[in-house]
Amino acid sequence: MTRVAIAWVVATAVALTVVAAPAALGADPAVPTTTGVRGAPLQEPFTPATGGARLTSKKVVARFLDDPKVARWVARYPPHPMTEAAFDTATRRWTVKVWSGRAGEIALGKVEDGDGRVSEAWTGPQVAWDMARGRVGSFGGKTLNAWWMWIPLSVLFFVGLADWRRLRSWHTADLLALVSFGLSLWFFNRGEVFRSAPLGAVPLAYLLVRMCWTGFRGRAFTPVIFWPVWLLAAIAVFMGGLRIGLNIETPRGVIDVGYAGVIGGDRILDGQAPYGHMPIRDTGRPCGKADANGSVRDWIQANGRCESSLPRGDTYGPVSYLAYVPAVLAFPPSGKWDSLTAAHATAIVFDLLVVLGLLLVGRRFGGAPLAVALAFGWMALPFTAYALNSNTNDAIMPAILVWGFWLSTSPVARGAAVALSSWTKFATLLLAPLWLTYPNGLSRRAVVRFMAGFVVASLVAFSVLLLEPSPVVVLRAFVEHTFRYQLDRGSPFSPWDWGQYRARGIPDLGAVQLILQVGVLALAGVVAMIPQRKGPLELAALSAAVLVGFELTLTHWSYLYIPWFFPFVLLALLLPLRRADPAATVS
Repeated sequence: MTRVAIAWVVATAVALTVVAAPAALGADPAVPTTTGVRGAPLQEPFTPATGGARLTSKKVVARFLDDPKVARWVARYPPHPMTEAAFDTATRRWTVKVWSGRAGEIALGKVEDGDGRVSEAWTGPQVAWDMARGRVGSFGGKTLNAWWMWIPLSVLFFVGLADWRRLRSWHTADLLALVSFGLSLWFFNRGEVFRSAPLGAVPLAYLLVRMCWTGFRGRAFTPVIFWPVWLLAAIAVFMGGLRIGLNIETPRGVIDVGYAGVIGGDRILDGQAPYGHMPIRDTGRPCGKADANGSVRDWIQANGRCESSLPRGDTYGPVSYLAYVPAVLAFPPSGKWDSLTAAHATAIVFDLLVVLGLLLVGRRFGGAPLAVALAFGWMALPFTAYALNSNTNDAIMPAILVWGFWLSTSPVARGAAVALSSWTKFATLLLAPLWLTYPNGLSRRAVVRFMAGFVVASLVAFSVLLLEPSPVVVLRAFVEHTFRYQLDRGSPFSPWDWGQYRARGIPDLGAVQLILQVGVLALAGVVAMIPQRKGPLELAALSAAVLVGFELTLTHWSYLYIPWFFPFVLLALLLPLRRADPAATVS
């Protein structure tokens, strides 16, 4: 295990220094250009009608460019960037923007007119992406992200599931890999995505290799849980209450994903498909006040309601919206991006459904001790609470798959589970070959039953298109707003979309991403055929490998996606071996 620990530290250090070190020059990630300003010709700094401003625009720009953070990043571009400074009489603050030729806007910030202090300075990706600015608590809430909460939860997860008889083992390294995402998150919360992205890729790569190894070669032993079952059960119940309490404590902690689900469910109840019917801005009839940046969020929509705009809210599968219908019926939304009780309720229900599914899986394949260990693992890992308290739809897919795993001996149930989870998050489509051939490869009878379950579940999911007078038109909108948008989406939150900054000292890893994507597609086919006979352990490990591989190659990756694969990594770590092993019990 000493070698394992050393290798893990070295891998993390290499990722941090080789991939992330170029960002040290600017200390900030750099990103896609902002919309509408690419190559915009501007005048030299000018002095607008300042309404009694104490400073001139020339002095404001000079002070902004002298800020160390801004200076480090602007130095990467050709000299004499184009600048603009505008004074807001209401706030007595200057907004400064910096452009550089075709690169577009490269810096944005605020300067106080009273003392000339630079109060905000955003560079690179932080200009176009609010979530790259390091606002602690924007995801998961401030309490969960606090070190005094996050670190104890991570320690609790590790201590609870570690095999203390075999600490020098790969099992220990696997648990450390899961909690090591927290280091990446720490940099993300500081707005340093050039460090957070590669540090998130390291444990993904490790888990991909480990899950493939477990799926193809098996494990040497089944871990023994040291703690009494009753104690793990009590902690799991306590953690469940704590998670729900944190969720309720932050009534406005719903990010755009949760709001999109509520709006989609509301549209379905109104007799519309979600696709092409999301609230848009600039309808000509604003119904809300402008924010600090002068942007109006609330507009009168075609249905006559005042709603908060979210034009890109229809990028998910139809099950992502159908899942919100019961909560929308129970807690009708106002149309505004407010507390959104329906989003909280849906997130809590599907989080609990994952736990219940793990309890059933554990009881079926290992008895009550395994069931409790699995439930404890889900409750203790901070990243599952991170998704819950962000009130996203990211627990819906694993909930469906875990229940499908529980019923895995039924080809119909496996087909239905793959379909429903695929039409929630499209990543599950890669699991179809594996789940089709479980457990003994292809057989005509099993294929027919699997496809029957898949087709029937798909028809139920896409029945929302029949709500429209022209289902074909809506189907076209579905393809355009989901698959095409996701495939073309740029993002700074993985190392793969940094090619535009190659000349700025940032590596271009686009070719590596393409190779990995082809490899993951190949893996999805290989796991379906090898090994020919698969048990629950192999199904769990190979399912985890495919999902982890998919996430590793994503251009836009988020910590919210960890719950997609986590139940299957947990199963791969704790499920008993098929062969006789006197010590292979979960006690």
